[in-house]
Amino acid sequence: MLTFDMDFQKLKNEIIEYSKTIGIDKIGFTTANTFSEMKNLLIRQEMLGYQSGFEEKDIDKRVDPSLIFDQPRSIIAIALAYPSRMENAPRSKKGERRGIFCRASWGQDYHDVLRNRLQKLEEYISSKVPDAKFKSMVDTGELVDRAVAERAGIGWSGKNCAIITPEFGSYVYLGEMITNLPFEPDEPMTDQCGTCNKCVDVCPTGALVEGGQLDAGKCIAFLTQTKGFLPDKYRTKLGNRLYGCDTCQTVCPENKRKDFHIHEEMEPDPELVKPLLKPLLTITNRDFKEKYGKMSGSWRGKKPIQRNAIIALAHYKDDTAIDELITVMKKDVRPVMRGTAAWAIGKIGHEQGFSALIEAKNVEKDKEVLAEINKGLKLLEEQK
Repeated sequence: MLTFDMDFQKLKNEIIEYSKTIGIDKIGFTTANTFSEMKNLLIRQEMLGYQSGFEEKDIDKRVDPSLIFDQPRSIIAIALAYPSRMENAPRSKKGERRGIFCRASWGQDYHDVLRNRLQKLEEYISSKVPDAKFKSMVDTGELVDRAVAERAGIGWSGKNCAIITPEFGSYVYLGEMITNLPFEPDEPMTDQCGTCNKCVDVCPTGALVEGGQLDAGKCIAFLTQTKGFLPDKYRTKLGNRLYGCDTCQTVCPENKRKDFHIHEEMEPDPELVKPLLKPLLTITNRDFKEKYGKMSGSWRGKKPIQRNAIIALAHYKDDTAIDELITVMKKDVRPVMRGTAAWAIGKIGHEQGFSALIEAKNVEKDKEVLAEINKGLKLLEEQK
């Protein structure tokens, strides 16, 4: 049975010091009270239809630790800084166009990295307090990581809906641990975005409706993870992004000159995070898992990445990819790939495209794919 006659301030200080030895860049403590402000925001998000669909459906569980942990007393929040630049990045050039994975997907899957740190922290605390209990979470847990980190003093919640730290900017991964230990809470950090509105102003799809308000369904980071046909209005916004979007971070003044290479697991492999596009069109499931399986950007499988690669080739108007795209349009068993390839062929506007699209139209049975073939033909006509 847990006794509370020990010095929890001393234990807190010991935990902070220990965290530095296991690769935790920032640590904070907060109460296990309900996150009332976040609850109001989530209710508003739901009312406006701004949810992505990937979230925990029960809003109360997302904001009330007592619904997911028996008698919580405090929460420990952690942050690990990740790199914002890579050395020897390969160049995209004609015939060898490349896509890009967002920075948060560089290196080993951050879920695994942070769980490793949290597990070490649990083991350390257990060695000090054998009756201590925990529930650790990274991103996929019920609680909103950002709300916990903000209240624990890790950073402030920026207008780009990311936690911004004075030390590392917003290039940090977040995790938290609910405990039955009564740690003294840290002071939350005051908002420091001020009048700056750059992230909202440059959001490619207008997903940042206003500072701190995100329409997740419009966010490119979300759109790159969907598996169906990408809506027409977003295809030209995707650029060469294969997974995620960094725009609202790269324009943030707080991220200027922030680039930390602290954790070896987070170092990017340039050929993986900025891969050639054409080989992605025919990559097998096995090869995809072997090459990209350790990255967080692979969690939805190869289908979204392949679809986005097709759109990226259209973005570049890469006519050297016409043969590969025609093969996808004619032979891929997945309608989304066939249809997206047909649209891309029209977008690129190569002379081979017209006859290939007509041939495909005469044999295609899927209505959605036929609609994309017609879009491709229309695009070719407009370019004549």
